[in-house]
Amino acid sequence: MSARYLGGHPSDAGGLVMSVRRAAGAGMRALQIMTAPPTYYNEKVSVKPDKAARFREALAEAGIEPRHVIAHGAYVLNTASPEELKAARAASGLAKELERCTVLGIAGCCFHPGSAGDSDPGEACDRVGDAIVRALQAVPESASGTRVLIENTAGAGRTMGRSAAEVARMLARVPAPLRHRTGYGLDTCHLFASGHDIAGSPEAQRAALDEFERATGERPAFLHLNDSQHPFGSNKDRHAWIGEGSIGVEPFRWLLADPRSEGIPLLLETPNERAETADDDATPDPADVRMMRLLESLLAI
Repeated sequence: MSARYLGGHPSDAGGLVMSVRRAAGAGMRALQIMTAPPTYYNEKVSVKPDKAARFREALAEAGIEPRHVIAHGAYVLNTASPEELKAARAASGLAKELERCTVLGIAGCCFHPGSAGDSDPGEACDRVGDAIVRALQAVPESASGTRVLIENTAGAGRTMGRSAAEVARMLARVPAPLRHRTGYGLDTCHLFASGHDIAGSPEAQRAALDEFERATGERPAFLHLNDSQHPFGSNKDRHAWIGEGSIGVEPFRWLLADPRSEGIPLLLETPNERAETADDDATPDPADVRMMRLLESLLAI
């Protein structure tokens, strides 16, 4: 089987360098990070060049290529919001996220589009697309090719991005000269919870991935590998350890065999076993190690 880059989102207690070291300890070849606290807009938070240099040095030591690193945007960024001030702050936060990721030299930043509230869903999708455009226009393209990536959602309430059509409309808002700097990724828990049958059969799973590829014109730029605490179509975003949720193990074997999982970050976002991690403790979370070994076993021919 061709290259599959398995990784996760280790604790960043002690900073990004410690996150990289924990990833290396678990045998990860891909990584997800947070560039700033996820419960704030972070419109004014920057990454200093010396911090970025230390981060890249740590990646090199760990054998993790920057093109296999994704940052997750803040959870409060509601770019779909009909509230003008809230949408504007979210767009500014997204632009600053792209700036930080560009300084770090990583593959991209992913974000949840947010909720339409009481507004028209189509118009909400357009607002998300406009926020992406604003970010791309504010941050010059770099040699690292850092991209802004939409993450599909579980579809709770009025959240946008649950369907291929919604993600495609957001991306269609981006002008052609900027389009290569954006894209999307898929979360398995979110797919399952939003009613995409990725666990019924290999054929059903391929059909779900085909739907997104056909609508957007491209393959996903990353995959989040999470089981689901809740049943199919629940619209609830609650991750579980692989094999201990409603999706089960086999669908992940099918997914890792799909050509669309080749060459992109395949990232665990499953729960930690440790409640807390000391800043100077570089050892990986036991659950991360267990999940990595499970995924590696699914790759065995």
